[in-house]
Amino acid sequence: MAIFDEEAPKKSRPHEIGQDLALLSASELTERIALLRAEIARLEADLEAKGETRSAAEALFRRG
Repeated sequence: MAIFDEEAPKKSRPHEIGQDLALLSASELTERIALLRAEIARLEADLEAKGETRSAAEALFRRG
C-alpha cells in the first residue's frame, strides 16, 4: 500500500483574463481558445435573447 497517491491528474483551472500564458502548452492554449469561443457564443446568444425580449416589450407598450 502506497503512502502517497501516485501523481494526481492535473486539474485544469479556468482561464483568467490577463493570466500569464507562458506556462501553458500549445494544447492547453487550444483548449482555452475553444472554451472562450464557446463562452462568447453563449454570451452573444443571451444578449440577443435579451434584445428580442426588450423589443417585444417595447412593441407591446407602443400599441397603447
